[in-house]
Amino acid sequence: MTTARIELCRDGSHTLYSDTFGQFYHNPNGAVAESLHVFFETSGVLSDLQKNKPVNVLEIGFGTGLNALLLADALLQLNSSSTVTFQSVEAFPIGIDTAKNLNYSEFLANPWLGNHLLPVFRQLQTESASYEFPGILQLDVFRGTVKDAQFKSRFFNYVFHDPFSPEVNPELWTATLFEKLKAACTPQSVLTTYCAATKARAAMVVGGWHAARAPGALGKREMTVASLDPEKLSGFSRLNEDRLRERFASQQR
Repeated sequence: MTTARIELCRDGSHTLYSDTFGQFYHNPNGAVAESLHVFFETSGVLSDLQKNKPVNVLEIGFGTGLNALLLADALLQLNSSSTVTFQSVEAFPIGIDTAKNLNYSEFLANPWLGNHLLPVFRQLQTESASYEFPGILQLDVFRGTVKDAQFKSRFFNYVFHDPFSPEVNPELWTATLFEKLKAACTPQSVLTTYCAATKARAAMVVGGWHAARAPGALGKREMTVASLDPEKLSGFSRLNEDRLRERFASQQR
């Protein structure tokens, strides 16, 4: 377990502050608003749910479980018949008492969904968790590091890349890491992240992803969208990938 304290964001939703990493789990201006913007509105997930297409999400950094809740809530709001799976990884699970006191249910159209996260966090205290939101989605959380996690090959069509920043969690922003994610994803998959650091973007490109910038959430100028299919980035401002590769190479010298 990790030591983290609940903090109130400006939008009224909760986030946590990690004493281990010295950072907030979300933008302190709004946890719910940031997650909706970065992982749902920008990624294309909502469009696929509206079209009843299968949605298979790989998340790096389960944290408070907010993204899983928002996905389940969106599925119900849109009355979608999509088949949805959500696989996440968490090396430092939060305590069950902390999880009980998070106020995310207040921000859901279906507030009862919040109760379904508690069994997940109970499992995560000692082991990996597997849980079905009845008739909604299958949730699996690997308790451990991404390095030790095993993913299905060419299965996921969305990646929610949500670890702590490259400054404090550098092992989750390497080219090797992004290569592993690539192997787990379909050719048309989309990766979104709040991070806009050049070093992180360079690692994505070297790891086999095409990258673009998008408007950030809640006062952040930019975020990053990546895909294995460059056509999926046609609505965004593409990054100079040759320059990013050069930047990466110069950092290795």
